[in-house]
Amino acid sequence: MRAERFALARTRTAIDAVDDGMLLLLAARRRLVRMVAQLKPRAGVPARDPARESMVRQRGQRLARRLDLPAGTAARLFDLVITDACVQQGLRDDAGQGGQGTTAAMLDGMHPLDDSPRAATLLRLLPPPRRIAPLLRAFPARWQQAVLERAMARVLAAPIADGALDFMAGRRLGIEVSDLGLHWVLTLHDGRLVAIDGQPEASVRGSATDLLLLASRLEDADTLFFQRSLVLTGDTELGLTARNLLDRLPWESVPLGLRIALNRGARFARAAREAHRQR
Repeated sequence: MRAERFALARTRTAIDAVDDGMLLLLAARRRLVRMVAQLKPRAGVPARDPARESMVRQRGQRLARRLDLPAGTAARLFDLVITDACVQQGLRDDAGQGGQGTTAAMLDGMHPLDDSPRAATLLRLLPPPRRIAPLLRAFPARWQQAVLERAMARVLAAPIADGALDFMAGRRLGIEVSDLGLHWVLTLHDGRLVAIDGQPEASVRGSATDLLLLASRLEDADTLFFQRSLVLTGDTELGLTARNLLDRLPWESVPLGLRIALNRGARFARAAREAHRQR
């Protein structure tokens, strides 16, 4: 018992040292941000650079994968440091709240679901997606398409506006939710992503939970495809272009309320799936 307590105390001391190091690194980063803020106007660079922020996040996710860190943890860390840098420079985020919108979404996502045995028991009472599939198929296809198109218009508003989705004009990309028995074929028409009839040139197939994890940025596309949680079929070039777009999706441009809803929904779905697997 004494040896274990000694080892515990030493390990906690090591953790404290790591915590101190993180604070020192954050302080150093803030000093560098101040220098960048002074250099930007002299270099003719805009105060806010979404491309740079996206690159920082992508680098962080790549390193996180190599270090076996959860994608969601890395994403929240970079939400924190980027928001701090914006506040430090007096910049406003997409919600016009000086970075507080992103911080609110990040803090909201840092409250995990209760993982107690009682919570797992309650989650197992919920029907898995395949049990809900017959009910969803009872809704008219036009209703499903209208909901999907509205959701895509909100989530992908920025990429559509800046032309990042122009490659979809005249092309047909399928989305298949395997456990719900739902599928749609999407194309870009008059500056809008719409669902159409017909056969897709390429399709992305996955479970409702995995697609929700992707949409909420709790998992990245590379990880889900590598694990075969998502499967790409058909025209490989079209499918890979769509996948790369998902990796570059400017999450900060998605309305705050929708980000929170996606985050909570994805966490809930993941917890329910784990509860059913442990049954």
